[in-house]
Amino acid sequence: MIEPLLLTTTRVLTFDGNRPLTDASGFFFERGKRLFLVTSRHVLIDKPSKHFPNRIEIELHNDPGNLTRSIGLSVWLYLDGKSVWHHGKDTGGEIDVAVIELDRKALPESVVLQCFTPAHLLRSLEEVEVGTSLLIVGFPLGFHDALHHLPVVRQAVIASSFGLRFQGAGYFLTDARTHRGTSGAPVVMRSPSADAPLPWKLLGVHATRMDMAGRDLRLDETLGLNCAWYADIILTLTA
Repeated sequence: MIEPLLLTTTRVLTFDGNRPLTDASGFFFERGKRLFLVTSRHVLIDKPSKHFPNRIEIELHNDPGNLTRSIGLSVWLYLDGKSVWHHGKDTGGEIDVAVIELDRKALPESVVLQCFTPAHLLRSLEEVEVGTSLLIVGFPLGFHDALHHLPVVRQAVIASSFGLRFQGAGYFLTDARTHRGTSGAPVVMRSPSADAPLPWKLLGVHATRMDMAGRDLRLDETLGLNCAWYADIILTLTA
């Protein structure tokens, strides 16, 4: 038996041609008959760090009876010079979330995965209180169950008012221990519908750790706070 939540998330490897660049996380989102990969925008392009991959690879389970078997699916990020992924902005500015539609025909017929859907999104930001327990599902520093090709989870709590966009931007804060490689991971809360096939609510997309510019590196520990973009942007990007 495997928890369905672990099958929602995949390792994302970025490349410039055949040259490997970075590790990250991503998850599957289904809308109607369409299938999408969701990750952080800076995983696909990041001008400040001069990160310009032209393709990614994701890992897929291809044997329902044996999770040690998997294949890598290569996805080009540009077609005729135009990006195949979509990102958005709101009144607070750019949003660090990107989606890529996946060609179902390119997936093996025996593919094993779980998808979030619009039903997993919250109807209102007021449904969640500060301090609510969460999970962040991903691949910190690329670490994972390499035998069964599964992510790990970190415990987190909501660290800012969920009903208010933090400092007016389209994200909220989480308190969790995170690392590079977790970018693009789903931030989830246990759903009251415990009998559902995937009993979780998708609250956000983990992007980055937060820190204070003036922190004394010798005296002060890192804040341990993180930025998670509200998941409702996915509906806009998959419309």
